Amino acid sequence: MKLLSVIVILVNFISTSLSTNCNFPPDLWCSSKEIAELCKVTEQCAANSWNVKLDGPLVNFTLYYESLCPYCREFIVDQLFPAYQAVGEIMNLTIVPYGNAQETLHGSLWAYTCQHGPNECVGNLIDSCAIYYMNQSFYMPYIYCMEKATATIDPITAAKKCGPPNSAPVGGILECAKTVFGNRLEHEMAVKTDALQPQHQYVPWVTLNGVHTEKIQDEASNHLIKLICETYQGSKKPEACKTFEKPNTNRCHK
Repeated sequence: MKLLSVIVILVNFISTSLSTNCNFPPDLWCSSKEIAELCKVTEQCAANSWNVKLDGPLVNFTLYYESLCPYCREFIVDQLFPAYQAVGEIMNLTIVPYGNAQETLHGSLWAYTCQHGPNECVGNLIDSCAIYYMNQSFYMPYIYCMEKATATIDPITAAKKCGPPNSAPVGGILECAKTVFGNRLEHEMAVKTDALQPQHQYVPWVTLNGVHTEKIQDEASNHLIKLICETYQGSKKPEACKTFEKPNTNRCHK
């Protein structure tokens, strides 16, 4: 169904004048209203993708991660971003880039030591600045792109490659990562991470509606869309949730 929607939207897009501001691949066109407007597919997305009227509280899902951890990368690329695209309208998603780092106060600045070296600290700072300056509809595709790219290139090069148009300039985000303000943004991520109860033992570390268990972690790591769909209490769910609906086995027995 999702593939069909993308095809329908793509056909309509090609039949209209192309927007010079649309530098996103087709599978991201309906990931937010802002991107849809840039790509001139708002009507098509509304007709084919944005058709859920919420009748239940959002599912709170938080990821604690570090930018160069290969398992965090795997989770973001294979589970989190696909879930954000498929069922993001029923999620209250928070991501916290700090992970297993450590911080020490030197004067008015925090010094960070990261598990995968100095480049990881740079990546964490870039992500923190992106989260602060961008709407989620822009920073989620941005961080997804960053995670894919940093498998082979450094975070600064990845930031320049992945920067989305018409939001916060990449240069501004990179500059933020070098400033006292960016330093304090990352400290806020450290505070959030250190406040976890129970304390995180590894990354990626997730909480569902404020709760962490090994069962939640395992389900999120393998079937996050399913987990979000089954946790959401509303009766009207995104199209992606229909795959996980339990079959109707009601019967009037003798």
